[in-house]
Amino acid sequence: MNTKPAPEDALQRAPVHPSSAPGAPGRSTLEAQDADEHAHNLTNWQQEYDQLAGGRFYGRIDEVALEGFQLFKEHTNRSLRQQCNVWKDSVWLGIPAQTADCRINGLPVDSNQLMCRPGARDFELMTPDAFDIYGIVVKEEVLLRAVEREGRALNLALLEQAPRLTVELQRLDQVRYLLERVVTHSADGLNSRLQQDLASTALLALLSEDNLTTQTTPSYAHRKQVVDKVKAYIASSPNTPVSMTELCELTHVSRRTLQYSFESILGISPLKFLRTTRLNQVRRALSDPLHDTPIAVTAANWGFWHPGQFAREYKALFGENPSQTVKKAQSAFR
Repeated sequence: MNTKPAPEDALQRAPVHPSSAPGAPGRSTLEAQDADEHAHNLTNWQQEYDQLAGGRFYGRIDEVALEGFQLFKEHTNRSLRQQCNVWKDSVWLGIPAQTADCRINGLPVDSNQLMCRPGARDFELMTPDAFDIYGIVVKEEVLLRAVEREGRALNLALLEQAPRLTVELQRLDQVRYLLERVVTHSADGLNSRLQQDLASTALLALLSEDNLTTQTTPSYAHRKQVVDKVKAYIASSPNTPVSMTELCELTHVSRRTLQYSFESILGISPLKFLRTTRLNQVRRALSDPLHDTPIAVTAANWGFWHPGQFAREYKALFGENPSQTVKKAQSAFR
């Protein structure tokens, strides 16, 4: 069921190409070799992706637009930290294509769980290498009509409290099968009405107030608060050198608690978070074709004061030198 990655040196960006069949849905496939570029390929989402694992990035999105629905399958080959926000007055369900170590807002997603967020709400995903996920976004009014047709009730306000839904594994596998049919070429023979019926069937099979998972461990709120405080500090002081001791003083916790908080919420150490966050910010700046600040100055603005060490860390993470990033951005702009 996994999407097979294309060769990493092949970059193809395809616009939406609706099928010419009567009543066919809008379908598109977009590929990217930069994590943040890939984040912006998903229609109507506001996203920012940080690459965490070293090596060249490859991402692919297969997307289908139906009336009131957005369906997609997303593949990423490197582990990521994703800051996400889906369009207003909608509900998003995210279903990992296979069992994987992923987290939503610091909460691990078990094999019999999926993710759920209402629109216009910021949320954070941590995803591993070679990750595939199905997504369903549905307008609230379309969802409520479908629920009413089934003679059921759904309190949308409860979704705010439950980023995870727990579902029988067999049912979850059935929904994966339906979504695979819709978002891949095997569904080309189905018109939009049939595909929308499949999407509604998949949605109603999952979304129930009985499935909401609101329980967290007693220490979750404190650990997340520690992580969020470090994030805010790094965002406000991009070029300030930071040590573990200073982060402990900032958060008023021990070194062990700081380390555990990051590993349980994000799955990485605080120092790796600091380094990769700043490297990704440098890459965003260098990827701007209008950016004309010298690379060394840009790096220093994000706390990298030694050009040689910065260049080595940058290449280790992104698989290319900083100068190559600049050249690619400028050549694509011409």
